Amino acid sequence: MAEARSRASAHVGRLVRSLRDEQTISRKTLAERADLDVSHLARIENGQGNPTLYVLIQLATALDVKAEEFVAGLGADDLPPDLTPYSEADFRRELRRRESVG
Repeated sequence: MAEARSRASAHVGRLVRSLRDEQTISRKTLAERADLDVSHLARIENGQGNPTLYVLIQLATALDVKAEEFVAGLGADDLPPDLTPYSEADFRRELRRRESVG
């Protein structure tokens, strides 16, 4: 099995799978309830997918949980390594660094 895209993707996938298992519903049934393709759901559960906000809401609705459960506790360190979001302080520090170099 391929490695997850990120810790965030792995977290969401594990949670979806766990909730689905707790409710003893098949992947096909959850996909139908959430109006998703089964292969898309499989990629999400395997940590390979990158679900949009809409998809997270669809899954939360189908699993009868709050959408925020999927992202609770996640932060910038859980994103793929090629993404580096800046806080306001980080952004200002980076601007000062660039100004002093150039």
